[in-house]
Amino acid sequence: RYEGYGPGGVAVIVEALTDNRNRTAAEVRSAFSKNGGAMGETNSVSFMFAKIGSVIYPASVAGNDQMFEAAVEAGAENVESDGETHEIATQPEDFITVKEALEKKFGAPQSSGIIWKPSNTVSLNQEQAQELFDMIETLEDSDDVQNVFANFDISDDIMEKLMAS
Repeated sequence: RYEGYGPGGVAVIVEALTDNRNRTAAEVRSAFSKNGGAMGETNSVSFMFAKIGSVIYPASVAGNDQMFEAAVEAGAENVESDGETHEIATQPEDFITVKEALEKKFGAPQSSGIIWKPSNTVSLNQEQAQELFDMIETLEDSDDVQNVFANFDISDDIMEKLMAS
């Protein structure tokens, strides 16, 4: 795992699986430095995230109460429902048990995995957002990088402008 700061002070966690730590560290460091970021020491940003199990279902699969009851019964810690999705949070060690119990009841989830959920987010302007997306794309292009997590927030207006360009 590599950690650092991206454009605008965004905290970034990079999970990698490698047979050559020196090569991967150099690739990650390069991606940070060429895109307005800086790689930090281990645990330099991870305190700003919670490592959780995440299972996401579309809202159409179940009502809020039905999903909440099923998730809590399966061992989930929290359920957040809105008009579009149900996001179920678990302790990492309970993730498989909860996911399998929910799959039996509701079928395959929209997405699931062990994630680093940010405790708070950093708002970015259009230029910072573009730099961050470029950095994340460079990181994800590395064969060794498995996942990239960051604590950014981008307004819908800026997101639309970025998608149009």
